[in-house]
Amino acid sequence: MPSVFIKTYGCQMNERDSEAVAAQLVAKGYSLAPNEWVADVVLLNTCSVRDQAEQKAIGKMGNLIGQSKKSGRAPIFGFLGCMAQSRGRELIDSLPEVDLVLGTQKFHRAAEYLDSLLHGRARKVVDVEEESGSQGTIREHLAAAEGRKAVSAFVSIMQGCNQHCTFCIVPDTRGPERSRTIPEVVAECEQLVEQGVREITLLGQIVTSFGRREYPAVDGRSGFVQLLDAVHLIPGLERIRFTSPHPKGYGRDLVEAYGRLPKLVEHAHLPVQSGSNRILKLMHRGYTRERFLELVQELRSVKPDMGVTTDIIVGFPGETEAEFQETVDLCESVQFDQVYLFKYSPRRGTPAAEMENPVAEEVIEDRHQRLLTIINDIAMRRYEALVGKTQEILVEGPSRRNPARYEGRTRSNKIVVFDGSERQKGQVLTLKIERVGSFTLYGDPAIVGLDEPLVEVQAA
Repeated sequence: MPSVFIKTYGCQMNERDSEAVAAQLVAKGYSLAPNEWVADVVLLNTCSVRDQAEQKAIGKMGNLIGQSKKSGRAPIFGFLGCMAQSRGRELIDSLPEVDLVLGTQKFHRAAEYLDSLLHGRARKVVDVEEESGSQGTIREHLAAAEGRKAVSAFVSIMQGCNQHCTFCIVPDTRGPERSRTIPEVVAECEQLVEQGVREITLLGQIVTSFGRREYPAVDGRSGFVQLLDAVHLIPGLERIRFTSPHPKGYGRDLVEAYGRLPKLVEHAHLPVQSGSNRILKLMHRGYTRERFLELVQELRSVKPDMGVTTDIIVGFPGETEAEFQETVDLCESVQFDQVYLFKYSPRRGTPAAEMENPVAEEVIEDRHQRLLTIINDIAMRRYEALVGKTQEILVEGPSRRNPARYEGRTRSNKIVVFDGSERQKGQVLTLKIERVGSFTLYGDPAIVGLDEPLVEVQAA
């Protein structure tokens, strides 16, 4: 059977989609190629959130096509995901060597279409049509397909978005909100835990919107909190995470859930996007800076060690220097653990792309660099404050930067590297933090009670 290589651009939802497509193909007899240069099928799972991501994928595909011509090879080339959805046949018109363009509601048809292409039943395939029920079609996990013991896994609980932020193309590429059922999600999580998974991350474009129409509030708890309650009951599951939420989705029930559900880790990714109320209104975000600051305070009152991360866009059309400074002030007030900082990128078809007073590129770059320096300094101070303290981690496996060492993640979503062994994978350990790197902690196992076994490990 042929081999396949999938390269992923963009968010965790894309990573989950790529994993599902890979698992689907492995189940059909495909092997996973070690790189794109030897694969029989090369798929790029694309992102449309920013123009740079699209151009990177298009450039990569052009390079792959050029190299294949030089080598005399003729693999199947395909685009998947958000850019495939938004551009459709245009991608084949501009790159005729591309064989497959598969939209965001068609991932489950990848094996079917590739089989047709490989056996000559189809010459080109473009499928970006909507498909009812597509939110429940992708359940495969690569860990299960390969027999690997994975410690953590993503579980997609919904597709689409109804928020329609003025800068965002996701409602066009992912469609309207469609939620899975609670029993269906729980069954998938249970299966993963049976396979050794100890941490589940629930995924959605706006994950806190889960089941808004399907699951009315019960005892003041929204559909999403009802789902958290159900997943929390799964025996053997150690931790629950979710991403990405919307600040509007944090009702009192969700804030309180952090205090009553021990498996729900104290980490909240809250995309604020801007610290200016005028800009937030232009973005169609639906909250004010005052409400955002109040929400952070509520979360930290329930869990003082809550790790708070965010997304910010600088250079939104019409943003003044004073409004940029409001964003700086908000960052200094909140003291984020990490910020994913982006330069505004106009997306065709979005309201923001037609707005007046675009910010000059050199101004956007200047603001980006200034804010990046500030948020990195804040984050470093928050990381350094943990030196000498103990942190509970779930060991994920060998360190990605140094496979001779091991790494795990704290409940507040910080990576900790330590000298460990394979037998500790999947275990919850308590480490004493010894030093700090770039968004990385380094620690040693700590003796926290006489009843716990002593693990003798050489200091980092």
